[in-house]
Amino acid sequence: MTRIAICAPARPITRAIADAVTALATMAVPRAELSFHPQCFVEQGHFAGDDATRLGALLQCADDPAFEAVWIARGGYGSNRIAAGAVAAMGPAAREKAFLGYSDGGYLLAELYRAGIGRPAHGPMPVDCGKPGGEEAVRRALGWLCGDDVPDMLEPSLDRQPAVAFNLTTLAMLAGTPLMPKLAGHVVMVEEVAEHLYAIDRLFFTLMPHLTGIAGLRLGRVSAVPENDRPFGVTAEQIAREWCRRAGVPFLGPADIGHDAANRVVPFGLASPPPAP
Repeated sequence: MTRIAICAPARPITRAIADAVTALATMAVPRAELSFHPQCFVEQGHFAGDDATRLGALLQCADDPAFEAVWIARGGYGSNRIAAGAVAAMGPAAREKAFLGYSDGGYLLAELYRAGIGRPAHGPMPVDCGKPGGEEAVRRALGWLCGDDVPDMLEPSLDRQPAVAFNLTTLAMLAGTPLMPKLAGHVVMVEEVAEHLYAIDRLFFTLMPHLTGIAGLRLGRVSAVPENDRPFGVTAEQIAREWCRRAGVPFLGPADIGHDAANRVVPFGLASPPPAP
C-alpha cells in the first residue's frame, strides 16, 4: 500500500473532485491509499486558506511518516508565497517522499529540488480528473507515485540526462529568485496555457538569460492561445527556437507535457519512479 497525502498550496478543490479521484483510485489503483487534507476544501478568496493555513497543511503532509508521497491538489496562484518557508521547515520524513504536481506547483517543486529534499516531479494533479481524458491522467500520476510501470506514464524523451519541467510563466517568475534551482546540464521542458503569443515571447526574453549552460530546451503544448487584435506572425515553436538561438541553447524539439489530461510525468533529475514501499 502506498499512502498519499493531498494538500492545496495554492487554490482549493471541491469535495466532488476528491470523491471522484478517490473512487477512481479504489477501482483502478487499489494499492494507492489517498488522504485529502481538510485544508484542500478551505476557501479564502482566491486561496485554499491564508498563507499560514496552507503552509501548515503542507508541512503536516510532508512531515508525517505515515505517508510516502505528497500530491498537490491543483495549481492556481499561491505556492510561491509559502514554498521557501515550507521547505526550510521540513523534517526528516519529507526527505524520502515523492512530491507531484505542475503549473503553480512548480514553485514548490523547484524549491524542493534546489534544497535536495524528496523526489519532486512534474505530473497530473487530482483536479485533472475533471478534464476530458482525466481518468487516464490520474492513473498515470498514481502509477508514478506507487512505483508502478504504467504505459505512457513518463515523458518519452527522458534519457540519461537530468531533466525538469515547468509551466513557462512559473519558470520565468522563478528566474532570479532564491527558489530557482541550478539547471546547468539539464534538459528543461516548458509548457503554457492561455497566454498571447507576444506574452510567450516576453516570457522567453525574461527566462533565457537564466538558462545558460542547460543541455537543451523542449517545448510542451502551448494551448488556448487567445487571439490578439493582429496576428503576432510566428508560432510558439518559432518563438522558442529564436530565443534558444540567441541564448546559445540547443532546441531539442517537443515535449509531451501541457495543461491537459495528456500531461506526462517528468521526474526532476534522472527519470526513475519512486521505489515501491
